[in-house]
Amino acid sequence: MARNLFDLSGRRALLTGSSQGIGLALARGLGEAGAEVVLNGRDAAKLERAAAGLREAGIAARTAGFDVTDSQAVEAGVARIEAEFGPIDILCNNAGVNLRGALEAMPDATWHEVIATNLHSAFYCARAVAKGMIARGRGKIINTCSVMSMLGRPTTGPYTASKGAISMLTKAMCADWAQHGLQCNGIAPGYFSTELTAPLRADAAFNDWLCKRTPAGRWGELPELAGAAVFLASDASSYVNGHLLYVDGGLTSVV
Repeated sequence: MARNLFDLSGRRALLTGSSQGIGLALARGLGEAGAEVVLNGRDAAKLERAAAGLREAGIAARTAGFDVTDSQAVEAGVARIEAEFGPIDILCNNAGVNLRGALEAMPDATWHEVIATNLHSAFYCARAVAKGMIARGRGKIINTCSVMSMLGRPTTGPYTASKGAISMLTKAMCADWAQHGLQCNGIAPGYFSTELTAPLRADAAFNDWLCKRTPAGRWGELPELAGAAVFLASDASSYVNGHLLYVDGGLTSVV
């Protein structure tokens, strides 16, 4: 019975920013639990390569390319998915970017790009998907937050602001939509080994600092996010709402 709580067979998940890194790892985890996954991004060729890799592993994977920072494109994209593939049962808002720089010299364009990619997209996608979920009386929304949802570091101002905001947007989604049978939660990863963090891992000073700062003493590996995603997407979390699940090796638990 306990295993059945985590079974996602017959469910469909849309994951934004899922052609690589964390998004693709979440897609693999949900797919291995039985869900059909729909990968989203702006690079059609990259999306198809990612989907092909999942299919080779026996996962039902489709692609839907559209710009999640464009509200009209999101509405059209979600409508197309539901018309062609079927209802979206799970939404993972994962699209994100981190453009670094000193706040006092931060160009407007940089600030707006990060906020649009990390925050506006989550609102647009959740709003579009929630309409169908509310009508059906069920649904799961998982927002990719961060340890930066509660911590700050130099040169990460826009990213930190966006991740703090998305953690509160998660609570707002819960406040509005829990009554309709939706569970809206967030995963807050710590520092994971991905393509985007390769420069940080190659920086000996930063790598040494991080491993000493994290109680687990190491970087996270992408498969370690799968369990959190499956939990929040499944019936096992039917009474979990507005919650941020930190997957950070203990980073946010110590000073």
